[in-house]
Formats: sequence, structure tokens, C-alpha cells
Amino acid sequence: SKKISEIAPPKQGLATADNDRFLRYWFEIIIDKIGFAITSIEESVASNKKWFPYNKGGAYRRWYGNREYVVNWFDDGFEIRNFKDKNGKVRSRPQNVQYYFKPSITWSDLTSASFSGRYCEGGFIFDIKGSSGFPSREEHYYVLGFLNSKISQECIHILNPTISTQVGDMARIPVFFDKMKKPIIDSLVEDAVQKSRADWDSFETSWDFKNHPMICSEHLIAAGYDKWKRETVARFQTLKDNEEELNRIFIDIYGLQDELMPGIEDKDVTVHRIFDSKEDIPESMAGSRYA
Repeated sequence: SKKISEIAPPKQGLATADNDRFLRYWFEIIIDKIGFAITSIEESVASNKKWFPYNKGGAYRRWYGNREYVVNWFDDGFEIRNFKDKNGKVRSRPQNVQYYFKPSITWSDLTSASFSGRYCEGGFIFDIKGSSGFPSREEHYYVLGFLNSKISQECIHILNPTISTQVGDMARIPVFFDKMKKPIIDSLVEDAVQKSRADWDSFETSWDFKNHPMICSEHLIAAGYDKWKRETVARFQTLKDNEEELNRIFIDIYGLQDELMPGIEDKDVTVHRIFDSKEDIPESMAGSRYA
């Protein structure tokens, strides 16, 4: 096996020293001032944008999401790079700048739940709480699937049995590549990312939000709600099935069939699911039509 350090080197990123000063929720900023889909430091400078998407870790969530913050990196982070204390000492630490805006797998360094890795197609700066690994394009899905599997969880618990997932611990995790199983792993992970993204983008806190999934001009609100409920339940179940199948595959690859079971609990599936139809809708709206 190769170590994560060899195939997806984990890195800590930017320490601003004052997040209240340099970070904002993306919806606090005029959208035209945010530089989306940037691929390099040079492109970020040329864009003349002030704010850029920022991976900051966040709550337990797998596959996709936690895209809430932007950071002031105007003119290659001039203000942050020159942020000093009263004695003239620079307070900030822009680390691993050469990895900024690159495709990655990002995670939170502190979690009371299982490890949760998320797909990042690029365009983000990352910080020390939202540490990131940088696999090749060909190995991106495979490594993400492995990190979100039970095998990875066991390795992390052995290497560091605390609630803090350190970069040094991540670097030592052994990854075995099974070329025969790679296509199915890639397919399952890609579908998991798409399912998680559809869930994330269905809420207004996503910058890719278009409209609420209940909205459908040809249906009553009650019918639209029922349709939305069915979609969330189906997405939840498919994602759970995908994760259990990935566990089954990696358990087989590592020969740990007698040690681990592939099943997961509902609480560990990180997409929304509606349980009780119509209970969240005022009774007076149940027969209304959308405008």
C-alpha cells in the first residue's frame, strides 16, 4: 500500500489570525466581488476580485458541501500577508500557497463523529481547520471513497484515537489501489457527490441555489411537498446504499470481512430527509397553487 502522503498529500492552509476581519459568509458580499471557479493564484490576481471561496471545515458532512465562507485574498492576499501586531510582527500564516485553488479533498480537523471528506473541484483557498488532500484527477474519486469508508475510519482511530484529525495522522493512512474495482468505486463516489450536491444546492445557503424543490407550477403545494419528500427519501436511501457498498468493497480489498461490517446508521448519512408529509406546511396553504 501507499500512504496518503504519497498519493494525496494532506496540507494545512491559511491562518488569517483574525477570521472576523478577513472572512465573510458568501451571502454578505455583493456576488460580483467574489471570484468563483479560479484555477490559480495568477488568475485570482488577474480577476481583480476581492473575495474567494474558502474551505473552513465545518460540520460533519460527507461528499459535498460546507461551502459557506469567502476570504479576502485581494491582490494575492496583500492585506492578510501584511497583517501585523503592534510590534510589527506578521500575525497571519499563508501556508502551502501553491496548492490554493487546486482540486482537492477537504475535511474538518475536529469532529466528534466519523471522518467526513468532501469533493472540491478547485477554486477554493483552504485554512488550517479545513485541511485538504490533493490527489491526481484520476485518483480523486477513489481516494475520497476510501477516506469515507470504514477502513479509513479504523486507520484514523488507530493513528489518533481523539476527536482531532491531524494532517500528520492523515498522511500515514495506507491506501491500496485495486485496479479491477476502481471503475465501480469511481462510479459510486461520483454518484454520492452528485446526490450530496443536489441536497446542498436545494437550500438558499448554497451559492448555486436556483429554486426550492417544492416549486412546481403545475401542482398544488401539497402535491409539490409530497414530490419533494419522495425525492429526499430516495436520495437518502441511494446514498446510504452507495456508502454501504463502498464499505463492502473496501472491506473485501483489505481482507477484513471477519473484522468489519459494511452497514451504517441513518444518522451517518449526511443528506436531508423528510419524514412527515405536510406537517411543515400551514393548513391554509395545503390547497393553494404556486404563483
